[in-house]
Amino acid sequence: MTTNDTAYRALALQSACHAINKCPDAASARARMAASIERIGRQVRAAKGFLGPDVRLVVLPEYFLTGYPLGESLPAWAAKAALAPEGHEYEALARIAQDNAVHLAGNAYETDGAFPGIYFQASFVIDPAGATVLRYRRLVSMFAPTPHDVWDRYLDLYGLEGVFPVASTAIGRLAAIASEEILYPEIARALALRGAEVFLHSTSEVGSPRLTPKDIAKRARALENLAYVVSANSAGFIDSDLPANSTDGMSKIVDFLGEVRAEAGYGESSVACAEIDLAALRRFRRRPGMGNLLSRQRLELFAAVYGGAPVYPANTLLDANGAVVVPERSHFLETQRRVIERLAGLGLV
Repeated sequence: MTTNDTAYRALALQSACHAINKCPDAASARARMAASIERIGRQVRAAKGFLGPDVRLVVLPEYFLTGYPLGESLPAWAAKAALAPEGHEYEALARIAQDNAVHLAGNAYETDGAFPGIYFQASFVIDPAGATVLRYRRLVSMFAPTPHDVWDRYLDLYGLEGVFPVASTAIGRLAAIASEEILYPEIARALALRGAEVFLHSTSEVGSPRLTPKDIAKRARALENLAYVVSANSAGFIDSDLPANSTDGMSKIVDFLGEVRAEAGYGESSVACAEIDLAALRRFRRRPGMGNLLSRQRLELFAAVYGGAPVYPANTLLDANGAVVVPERSHFLETQRRVIERLAGLGLV
């Protein structure tokens, strides 16, 4: 990354999700995903043409190509919806980044040959040369596998660098936070401690005129870590039994002091576009004072608490020999129930 002070505009593209749940087979699902990529490519090109050439970062919503599973088994959803890391969908997305000279960020379900039968929810960044410069797998999920569920093996393969990746790029040090994970301050803090300056938040969340938990968290994570948050929400779900506009609006750019710089209304929109001023962010991070929260962290105070009392267990999808166990979807809720029972037994809840 160049060390010169830079400023550019980021766009949280609020685009509709055309769900694939009703597609009868994998082939028709892939065709719908290809059509979605083509539509998003047109939107990125038009938005940059309207907003100006200094748009250098575009963030797409959570699972923008597929929607989320509605009863499908893990293997069935992997076959129907998950992208191969070197597959056609990523190649098509890379062309959008190249054609528009932007860093393109988004979130999709993704397979990994080292973990057969399951998938992860992955956030990615593709640079203007078409190279994938960041791949982050969601760490906290209610109903999907995460690296923590296969923790020992995942660490052996990818190390901590692969768990909390930060990409040094020409537009700053980028890191991804997936959807609901904005509610977990530890994830953002871990990324900030690895140098992240801009959090890319692909989300699909409740649209409401009131402050929601996620919307409060966007401001908090920005201020706590002195980092920008670029948060892109879905502009509704098309061809799903869920009422279409349940997830809509709320896309926004939050600066490193927790101020909302731009916010979209409802529907497909390129309104959530604002300047990312890396020079200002870096000056503030290097300035002594009470407001420099990142430099005032006393992490040793909390190490024993975090390290000594695990809550949700790791490795629940590995057997005694380290092989992947493909679970029923009920596994995740049953595991949470056991955790709550244990915490209740300890008098903690």
